[in-house]
Amino acid sequence: MSNLSRIAAASLLVATVALPEMVAAAEAQRFIPDIIISSTIPANGDLNPYGVAFVPPAFPSGGPLTPGDILVSNFNNSNNLQGMGTTIIKLTPDGVIAPAGTASTFFTSSVLGLTTALGVLQHGFVLVGNVPTDSNGAILQGSLQVIDQHGNQVASFTNQLNDPWDLTIDDDFDHATVFVSNVNNGTNMNGSVTRLNLLVSSSGVSVVGNPTVIAAGYMVEPNTAALVLGPTGLAHDRATDVLYVASTADNAIFAVPHASTRSNPSGGNGTGMMIAQNGQLRGPLAHAFPNHPSEIVELTKNGKFVGQFKVDPAPGGAFGLATTVVGLDTARLAFVDDNTNTITVIDQNLVPGD
Repeated sequence: MSNLSRIAAASLLVATVALPEMVAAAEAQRFIPDIIISSTIPANGDLNPYGVAFVPPAFPSGGPLTPGDILVSNFNNSNNLQGMGTTIIKLTPDGVIAPAGTASTFFTSSVLGLTTALGVLQHGFVLVGNVPTDSNGAILQGSLQVIDQHGNQVASFTNQLNDPWDLTIDDDFDHATVFVSNVNNGTNMNGSVTRLNLLVSSSGVSVVGNPTVIAAGYMVEPNTAALVLGPTGLAHDRATDVLYVASTADNAIFAVPHASTRSNPSGGNGTGMMIAQNGQLRGPLAHAFPNHPSEIVELTKNGKFVGQFKVDPAPGGAFGLATTVVGLDTARLAFVDDNTNTITVIDQNLVPGD
């Protein structure tokens, strides 16, 4: 990113999702000094923001969410215990910046440890994964919850999901394909990716057919700062049907072909082709490895390093991020720093031809 001065047409931001098509179409961009920094700590004191998602333009009215709002999921509770956070907070970028302890709560979960697996369906539902822990810090079975536009849980999925850690959505309004990364298969901590085909209507969300594990074999290991390291960030290129998987413990980015149609983790060890490892990567799409600063890294789809910028001078801060397009000429980037429990929103002018 080189001070966020460039986002190339064929690039990925390491710590999130692929760039929107309108952003990718611009040959060059420049940032304007429009930055918002707001607390992610709600009244119950939840800490450690993980997931970030924008509410899409077609999201229905009548509830507390408005198109353009930003949602953030919290992983820790007020005592900073991992895997025990229960809240999703919302930030309206043009609204009031929240001091610590006053972030607006959209949803409070009955299950613990809301993860980076956070997304919004344009038909009026929010998806969020959880990886709970017990009183000894051991990881328990997680799930993928479905929340309606009013902040009520309406469904929960567990089939072929083993502690959902992150997700990405291909949203076609009345149906959607969701790719979910998992950090525990219940036996040997083998990271995997599950594909769910969803039927979506105003009355609810259901899974069509059987969820399918399409990739597996990613390294998973315990970690003091992040609880667990494994496959985290996902980005699906619909044009090529390649799913990009950022695996934190492997310190690598993998490309999984035929992501929307494959029926198993075929080929090699099932991880897909490694396109980048080590180099400028420091625990991609999750906490940085110890002794490195927290940063966002930009790569091409072939794994070539483009640039980077620092999120936090201390390790373990950069986690979830998301992008969207505002109007016709502005790209909006939002990312959390779970060292400071804040979300930063940056608007960038798109200037084709510069």
